[in-house]
Amino acid sequence: MRISLIWRHIKLITYRRLWETMKNKGISTYHLRYKENIGGGTIQRLKKDEIVSTSTLNSLCKILKCDLFDIIEYIEIEDEE
Repeated sequence: MRISLIWRHIKLITYRRLWETMKNKGISTYHLRYKENIGGGTIQRLKKDEIVSTSTLNSLCKILKCDLFDIIEYIEIEDEE
């Protein structure tokens, strides 16, 4: 038996606000990695809009002295199928 799933909506959390906030505050990924001990794998997941832990999000808010919504954004994309 084959089960197929059809997605009508793709829900996505994106970190594009993170990059804007970092730029505005003059903080680089180098700073996150080597001064704040955010792992390279975590930075790569953020760049790809992949899942990161709430602990990581908490750390980013603390480092950047910002609100959660200054680093994440929820978007909904309609599937054309």
